[in-house]
Amino acid sequence: MSTIAVIDDDVYIGDLLEKILTQEGYSVLRAYSGTEAVLLLSQCHPDLVLLDLMLPGLSGEEVLPKIREIPVIVISAKIDVEDKVKMLMDGADDYLTKPFDIQELLARIIVQLRKKSTVREQQYLYFDEILLDTQSRDVRVNGNFIKLTKTEYAILKLLMQNEKQVITKSVMLDRISEDTPDCMESSLKVHISNLRKKLREVNGKDYIEAVWGIGFKLRA
Repeated sequence: MSTIAVIDDDVYIGDLLEKILTQEGYSVLRAYSGTEAVLLLSQCHPDLVLLDLMLPGLSGEEVLPKIREIPVIVISAKIDVEDKVKMLMDGADDYLTKPFDIQELLARIIVQLRKKSTVREQQYLYFDEILLDTQSRDVRVNGNFIKLTKTEYAILKLLMQNEKQVITKSVMLDRISEDTPDCMESSLKVHISNLRKKLREVNGKDYIEAVWGIGFKLRA
């Protein structure tokens, strides 16, 4: 049974979601403010989070970067395209505007849980000529073993797990902090530069692209 955390201060919407999700066979956790959500997620690890943006205490925008390794579907009354783009760039996996269709939400939940399951079961990550083994932590380019530091490995793994997405600096620092707590914003560019150089030395290809003002992604 998958567990879904509903973070919304609207009691009516929260109760409705809990009833429907329970009927669909999910276990439901509730939080009614951003502060309560952070406390809840420090104690529990749900399979997916439904996050409202307009929360008392910490806002949804402030809570989002604190959610690690859990798919997040933002559900908000904000309909501005810039808000949606910002949330997706900051780490949200999907965005649904209120009022929403229940069947659409349930379908999006299934998609995100399916993606998470696929990532969890994947021992080998591939991108172009790069092979990353998540169990042995070996990285090879064209069959050649590449020796990476712990931080370089964490960065490359994150990028390969999200190969079509731009990862912002703040999200990258947050997501790799569990493996590399000493990596700071001031040193992130150095680690990425060293990683790019090591990968490039094998066959001359530059695999990592800097997206100006936003973050980094794998080069298509």
